[in-house]
Amino acid sequence: MQDIEIITQRLLEFRDARDWDQFHNPKDLAVALSVEAGELLEIFLWKQPEVADRDKVKEELADVLAYAFLLANKYGFDIKEILLEKITDNAKKYPVDKAKGNAKKYNEL
Repeated sequence: MQDIEIITQRLLEFRDARDWDQFHNPKDLAVALSVEAGELLEIFLWKQPEVADRDKVKEELADVLAYAFLLANKYGFDIKEILLEKITDNAKKYPVDKAKGNAKKYNEL
């Protein structure tokens, strides 16, 4: 079993043992993901990035990833596949010769 499958399986076992699937519709998973991303951002609020508490970053990042994995599972998405596809799409939007060292959006290159 691949690492992503192991993680997803553990998340599903945790969820199912608590009968939480009834609350995990796509909309609420997306909302939860956004809330957790906000909590991750809050760690950096009014601070230099290097001052942020790494343990808190790790904890909130894990929450973000957990909800992302659950949402992907809800839609039957293969996480590896959709990420590799996105990297390929971004490589087309941001060719190295135009994007290297540049923070502009693809339509401004």
